[in-house]
Amino acid sequence: MTDPASRLARIDSAAARLRETFGDPVDVVIVLGSGLGDVAQRVSEARVVEATAVGLPGSGVGGHAGRLVYGILGGRRVLLLQGRVHVYEGHELDTVVLAVRACARWGVKGLVLTSAVGGVDPALGPGSVMLVADHINLSGANPLKGPNLDEIGIRFPDLTHLYSPRLRGIAQAASSTPLPEGVYAAMLGPSYETPAEIRMLARLGANVVGMSLVHEAIAARHAGMEVLAFSVVSNAAAGLGTTELTHVEVTEACRQAAGRLGALLARVVEKW
Repeated sequence: MTDPASRLARIDSAAARLRETFGDPVDVVIVLGSGLGDVAQRVSEARVVEATAVGLPGSGVGGHAGRLVYGILGGRRVLLLQGRVHVYEGHELDTVVLAVRACARWGVKGLVLTSAVGGVDPALGPGSVMLVADHINLSGANPLKGPNLDEIGIRFPDLTHLYSPRLRGIAQAASSTPLPEGVYAAMLGPSYETPAEIRMLARLGANVVGMSLVHEAIAARHAGMEVLAFSVVSNAAAGLGTTELTHVEVTEACRQAAGRLGALLARVVEKW
């Protein structure tokens, strides 16, 4: 779908269904990555809706439930997306970022992205939570490709402060210990990276590597949202560990970290 009017109509249709389902826009939308769906257990007065019921894509990847959870977290109204869709599944970029754009058109100003990642920096062991301060997009994909959606944002958005310094400061203040901040390298996937690619990413300055997050972040910034992003290290990246990488390992490691991340997110949202 390349026609701007058709693309915008799809986004606005989903935004309208979000409004019909949940009412006024929430304070913050939180996207939960692989294995992090249990964070939703911290939401009170929860209402669960299938993503497809409001015109958003379901998920076809293990560890991504494909549900929306509406309720209260940290004293604020939130909407949690339990899972996301990815370019490597064969989705068009407009589909990958549809939820973020629809939330922006609904009127949501704040976005928290979470993701499971491999640790490129040896100092970031499994279970580490890193604040994303910047990214390197090596996925070969950008959601702003094609005719610009002028109703959503400008043609050439500045990404210097894509990952909000203000929100990173709030996250640091909300954490009981200092959070490492670093660079997320995005690869297309779905195969895990080779050891040579990991050595390349380390030399480029990446601290972690994943297959998501950056497309949503770019689309959100384009739409005027303020973005905060957390990466949960599920494993050492290829060539840095002693075992082969598996998706089961990724989701289980993140599930174990979900409780700690959920508590942190509640404190962050409270101070938003």
